[in-house]
Amino acid sequence: MQVSVESTSALERRMTVGVSVERIETEVNKRLQQTARRAKVPGFRPGKVPMSVIRQRYEDAARQEALGDLIQATFYEAVVEQKLNPVGSPAVEPKSFEKGKDLEYVATFEVFPEFEVGGFDGIAIERLQAEVADADLDNMLDILRKQNTRFEAAERAAENGDQLTIDFVGKIDGEAFAGGSAKGTQLVLGSGRMIPGFEDALVGVKAGEERVITPTFPEDYQNLDLAGKTAEFTVSVSAVAAPQLPELNDDFFALFGVKEGGLEGFRAEVRKNMERELRQAIKSKVKNQVMEGLLAANPVEVPKALIGNEVNRLRVQAVQQFGGNIKPDQLPAELFEEQAKRRVVLGLIVAEVVKQFDLKPDDARVREMIQEMASAYQEPEQVVAWYYKNDQQMNEVRSVVLEEQVVDTVLQKANVTDKSVSYEEAVKPVEAPQAA
Repeated sequence: MQVSVESTSALERRMTVGVSVERIETEVNKRLQQTARRAKVPGFRPGKVPMSVIRQRYEDAARQEALGDLIQATFYEAVVEQKLNPVGSPAVEPKSFEKGKDLEYVATFEVFPEFEVGGFDGIAIERLQAEVADADLDNMLDILRKQNTRFEAAERAAENGDQLTIDFVGKIDGEAFAGGSAKGTQLVLGSGRMIPGFEDALVGVKAGEERVITPTFPEDYQNLDLAGKTAEFTVSVSAVAAPQLPELNDDFFALFGVKEGGLEGFRAEVRKNMERELRQAIKSKVKNQVMEGLLAANPVEVPKALIGNEVNRLRVQAVQQFGGNIKPDQLPAELFEEQAKRRVVLGLIVAEVVKQFDLKPDDARVREMIQEMASAYQEPEQVVAWYYKNDQQMNEVRSVVLEEQVVDTVLQKANVTDKSVSYEEAVKPVEAPQAA
């Protein structure tokens, strides 16, 4: 087998492969012999058909099959011989394809980039330090109570925070408009659900009252036909209900799966959940900084084939997330290319760190992660058992643990400073980073 390789760009290779006629004929004859054992030809017993007849009937098909298999086999033999790491399938162009002659073809393909990850000491990491204070816990209990607010009929004028049940008809210049009318709508005053001025104008109404209000649509309103226009709404109020926060009692605690221990038991359970959320938030922010630092310190040229594959995955995810009748390939590739490139580059860098430092998923950390995830459920032992019986889920956990070990490896070499912050600041989401 003759092989020559030409670099047509940083990652593209053009490989010419020559296969001897002897190897071709050996493969063709092998297939003809296999065919002869099972061929059914009128006038001959099975397995007794002369090879001359077999050749006449089946040689063309056997040759096509042999050539296809030889191209596939010799391509992989050649890339191993040349120590190449191809991305995806090659584009194959036959140069010499005549019977009785050597086969020569050209395979064009991309290769994975070869690089070493470095620049660790130039990566600056700010690692947050925080704890769950009693005030944070009290605030969380208030949030949980507000999330379970009940509304009860109130025989008084409406205040901010009250829930109104209303019918309304909206008009602009005396004409009704699409989406401007509704019946039986429940609206919490001060929620900001309606356009500016709508809810404010209903403060003070009572059940059974009708009020005409004239709010103005914002200039940047999504419906350009309504943007900046003043509308007249006739609003009929059928009910006013005041918010009632639930008491911190056993019935309330049971909503969250806490059936014993009273208030102290409930506070302990909420604190445990907050501490878990805090650990995850701090870990996530450190990981984001590490990944950003690795990207900045290690510019990597990416194979187009990998970006294309990632674009297709993102298309499928978008369709699954947002639904509709659109097919993934109908979504423009440009919408996903930057995100796809970023993900591919990070994947290559992380894989190279794993390789450079010979990292393997730590079994103890895998189990610890599964136990922490399971602790959020009422039957944690069953959740742990489920993970260990599910190979796909276990592989996903191992991948996450391996990424954490990559982060730890970088932290040992990076410039890390600790910063004390409040619980609220530590768990506050950060804006998504721009695509690389």
